[in-house]
Amino acid sequence: MAYRFTTPTVSEGPAGEGRLFERFRLVRGITVLKIDGEYYEIRFPSQEETQAAEIAYIGGYSYEVSEAEKASLEAAGYTVETV
Repeated sequence: MAYRFTTPTVSEGPAGEGRLFERFRLVRGITVLKIDGEYYEIRFPSQEETQAAEIAYIGGYSYEVSEAEKASLEAAGYTVETV
């Protein structure tokens, strides 16, 4: 059986004042890094941070994960879909 993990997202708008800025939204992915068995969310990871992580789920993408990784992600509070 296959499992799919999609990184969390945040909806944000451009900086500025005015009604047009309030209505314009972009969905941005949040990167999830697994470091020493724990998961951390980071918006803009550096190359060093992603290389130091056991696993790096780059924001804005979906990843196929194993059953063991699915259990770890769900224990950390993330949602994993069955494909």
